[in-house]
Parts: sequence; C-alpha cells; structure tokens
Amino acid sequence: MNVIETSSLGKVYSSNFGKKNVNALQELSLTIERGQIFGLLGPNGAGKTTLIKILLGITFQTSGTATVLGSELKNYHFKNKVGYLPENHKYPSYLNAHQVLKLFGNLSGKGGAELEKKIDELLALVNLLQWKKTKVKSFSKGMMQRLGLAQALVNDPDLIFLDEPTDGVDPIGRKEIRDLLFNLKSQNKTIFLNSHLLSEVELISDRVGILSKGRLLREGNVKELTERKQEFEILTENFIDEIYLQQSDGIKIDKHEGEVISVRVNSLPDLNSFIDQLRGKNIIIKSIRPLRTSLEDLFISVIKESEGGNLK
Repeated sequence: MNVIETSSLGKVYSSNFGKKNVNALQELSLTIERGQIFGLLGPNGAGKTTLIKILLGITFQTSGTATVLGSELKNYHFKNKVGYLPENHKYPSYLNAHQVLKLFGNLSGKGGAELEKKIDELLALVNLLQWKKTKVKSFSKGMMQRLGLAQALVNDPDLIFLDEPTDGVDPIGRKEIRDLLFNLKSQNKTIFLNSHLLSEVELISDRVGILSKGRLLREGNVKELTERKQEFEILTENFIDEIYLQQSDGIKIDKHEGEVISVRVNSLPDLNSFIDQLRGKNIIIKSIRPLRTSLEDLFISVIKESEGGNLK
C-alpha cells in the first residue's frame, strides 16, 4: 500500500497590497510506499514545509488531491497513526521530559500505566531516561531534538514526519538517530524526512525527491540517482605504466594515478575487454567499483540546472 499519494498537488498563497501570489507547490505528484525512508530535499522556500502541512491537514491545497495512509486528508482519523517532529519545536519550559511526553500521550488518547511504560521506553530509546525529571529549559539543542523524536513516537505511529531531526545533534547523536530510524523501518514504519544535512539523508534514505520553487525536479532511488552510468574505478596491486593502457571507441580513461584507474565504457563487455588487457600484462586486479556522485553534488547540479546555471 502507498502510505502517501499526491496527484497534481498545488498550493497558492494569496498576497495583499498588490503583491504577487506565491506558488508554494505546483503540480506535485508523488507516491511513498510503506516501510520506506523518504528524504525530501530543497533550498529554503522550496515548499517542503508547505507539503508536510498539507499532508498533516494543517493547511489546505489549492488544487490536486492527496491521501495519507489510504485516507483522504479531510478524514482526520488517520492522524491517530501519524507522528510529527516539526523544525524548531518548543515545549513549555516549566515541564520536565516525562511531563512533555505525558502531555502529548494524553493528547493522542493514551494514558495510565501503558503510557507510563511507553514514556520510559522512549526516553531510554533516545538516551534521556536519566533526565526524565529534568525541566526542558535546561536541555541542550541536541537533547531537545532527541526529546522531540520521542514525542513523535509516543502514539506508536505508522507514518512519521521528521523536519530536520538531527539539527544541533553531535556526530554520536546523529549515529544513534540513524540507528533508531533503521529500527523503525524494520518495523515497517514509514519515515518522511526533511533535512539540510544531505550526507545524512544519503546514508538513510531509500528514495529522495528534490524540490525547488514548488516543483518536484527529481525523484527516485538514491543509488540510481547517484550512480554514474558506466563509470568504474579499478584498483590494482601494482603500478601501471601508461604504455599498458589502451583506449578504444568503447573505453575512455578518465584518470590514472599509479595503481588506480578511472574509466568510462560503453558497455560491460567493453569493461571486461579492458580488464583482460590488464590481466594480459600480469597486472593484479584488487577491486572494481562503480563510481558514484554524492547526493550533495547531485542536489547542487539539479538546482543549478533549474535556475539556468546560476546559484545565488
């Protein structure tokens, strides 16, 4: 089942005083399957938060349709199975960590001994159990992020929206959050992730979408999007003299540094032919790996292309 489906979704914010209307989303069509981690990328003002607010029923689309967990957005009952961590979330400073989770647990219809057990489990999960009775006004940014993640899970949701979940979290904390998200995925939960930390998104996401000026520019499997077609790096055990390297119509050597060769080929048979050349010269092959671009490089390239080659 697709957990999220949108079709030609659009959102226009009307302006007063003669200013132009703002097209926050334009003809956005997207499907996200159950059990996936989906990363939505885009510069500031791209429409990422607007999309989340529409899917949560906080604001309403101007055009198009959307369903969440198989329900239309007007059917608010689906929200019982949705968790949400907003960006820059705030909690009453006079509450402690336990009280924050109890408040949100009560708001989602839970209570009693079951909720108390759940609160302790979640605080332990995000490494905050020892600060259970500490008021949140003394929490660091990283601790607030971890508490926010626990809050998003208090109702045991099937779908979790996370807006910048690792913002302000140190490297160890980010690793712990990644492990937690992988654990949630293993439970067949679906995670919709917004983040400016593209390296983090690349590590954990199954699929990503790149949004700019309300338009979905690219969407797909992370591996497929970042793989450089028919480009390979060959690592050898011994230095390779240039005279051993023969280019042909199907083989182009992009780089050669001692024991490492980067090649572009027209086909896999061309690659095998090149490998045979090396082996014929008694060169030992240690590894052959497809070359990839980083998600950050892909993101910059796509945004730059959409803006006519200029990034401000």
